[in-house]
Amino acid sequence: MNRLFGSSAPKAPKPTLNSAISNIEAHISSIDVKLASINAELQGYQSKLSKMREGPGKSALKQKAAKVLRERKRYEAQRDQLQSQVWNMEQAQAMQDNLKNTMVTIDALKSTNKALRKEYGKVDIDKIERMQDEMADLLDIGNEIQESLARSYDIPEDVDEAELDAELEALGEEVELEREMAGGTMEGGLPSFLQDEVPEFIDEPPSVAGKVKEAAG
Repeated sequence: MNRLFGSSAPKAPKPTLNSAISNIEAHISSIDVKLASINAELQGYQSKLSKMREGPGKSALKQKAAKVLRERKRYEAQRDQLQSQVWNMEQAQAMQDNLKNTMVTIDALKSTNKALRKEYGKVDIDKIERMQDEMADLLDIGNEIQESLARSYDIPEDVDEAELDAELEALGEEVELEREMAGGTMEGGLPSFLQDEVPEFIDEPPSVAGKVKEAAG
């Protein structure tokens, strides 16, 4: 079938900047080799001319050296042009690489932005605000409970000096009254219920300690 109708030849791959730079650099290298050969030839002419006297032979040799020198200048100009081309293509390559990096960065930012929108879309701001309000109310209730538990029971915070003097005076009167009441019911330092008539055969009344011990027994 291909022989009858023919087939299109495979398309050559499009040149890239890297391949173009490589080709030109290879050409520059070949020019450098030629320039090295030309410089060696010119050095030979210079060595010969330095030993020759002026005359037809020296003039002919100078013409040959001038021809070689013109050839060297031509190659040097060609090399300079090629080096400028390489420089320009390297700059273009750098710009292309920067553009690729920029596009990768933009794609990454787009993907991140899309993911963030998707995740933030799940967040209900109103629900969060209500939760925060409820938390504040619970904290207020907790503080009120703590204040209520820490409240004192009927303990006056301040005592008036006159009230203090009156209370102390009343306490002193109560102590005196108790002493007077105790003196009417005790003889010789013993309560009336511990006092008995002392038998005639006992010269001294029993001690208070003995009476207390006896009463306790």
